[in-house]
Amino acid sequence: MSALRVLFLGGAGMIGSAVAREAVQQGIDLTVVTRGEHRRALPPEVRGIRADVRDAAALDDALGDAEYDVVVNWVGFAPADVLPDVDRFAGRTGQYVFVSTCSVFGRPVPQLPITESSPRRHPVFGYAREKLASELALEDAYRERGLPLTIVRPMHTYDETTMIFPVSWTAIERMRRGEASVVHGDGTSLWTLTHSSDVARALVPLLGNDHAIGESVNLVSGDVLTWDQIHTALARAAGVRDPRLAHFSSESIGREIPGWAEVLQEDFRHSILFDTTKLRRLVPGYHPQVSFSEGARRIVAWHEADAARRAFDDDLSAAFDRLIRNG
Repeated sequence: MSALRVLFLGGAGMIGSAVAREAVQQGIDLTVVTRGEHRRALPPEVRGIRADVRDAAALDDALGDAEYDVVVNWVGFAPADVLPDVDRFAGRTGQYVFVSTCSVFGRPVPQLPITESSPRRHPVFGYAREKLASELALEDAYRERGLPLTIVRPMHTYDETTMIFPVSWTAIERMRRGEASVVHGDGTSLWTLTHSSDVARALVPLLGNDHAIGESVNLVSGDVLTWDQIHTALARAAGVRDPRLAHFSSESIGREIPGWAEVLQEDFRHSILFDTTKLRRLVPGYHPQVSFSEGARRIVAWHEADAARRAFDDDLSAAFDRLIRNG
């Protein structure tokens, strides 16, 4: 039996590189199109094509008339990014996978847990709004033109090289000094975090899976935490047993730190947890393997391994102090 031939459009970032490693381990014949600027190392077995995915002529020249069992678009952000693929891959692939985001679900969620059929609506948060518009355009192409579409939606994904925004290394250092770290709300809203390797274990079995055609699938773990628990897990991984946490409204934090306003007020302030029934039905036996307590230890260890990774933001720390001082 020949190997599954898969094409990634983009996919050299944190999640894409983790999925590439898992795909190669599962015997997939993988080709990745990037501009040659790999933020993460890809396995040596991956075939690389250098082209700008958003340059239609350059991409067409790079791909030629090659056909693939599966095409995965990692970099589509707006409908204009993905609609050209409807014509480009017509008759050339058995499955087109669009990587969207769980942020497309409306906030506040009318009923928890979130399922794939929960209402999608995001008129304010730009990233989610454009991803949702792309989903809707591709769904039209599935219904009207037979695009063999699968939509996958990661949630808040991390690996050892990332911090869990809005937590930063600055917050870790402040907690080590006995100073408070700022947390939005009262710290009890629920959030879902998934390690990139667990997203890979969920996504790869969907590639070439006929049962996934016409479906959307949320790629999430069952690791549901409060924001206080997220801060505390990172603090304890850094050796701080009882961190000081100072709670402020998302609006107050946004006024002091404008760059945080939209994501806190439109996304992170809301409790988010997911039903994983569809994922477990399509990927029997799937279960996450990296708890956040383990993930937090990996994050701290990676940052501790090189002083250059432990940047302290004096401006952010000063903003925290102003919030705490002014109450």
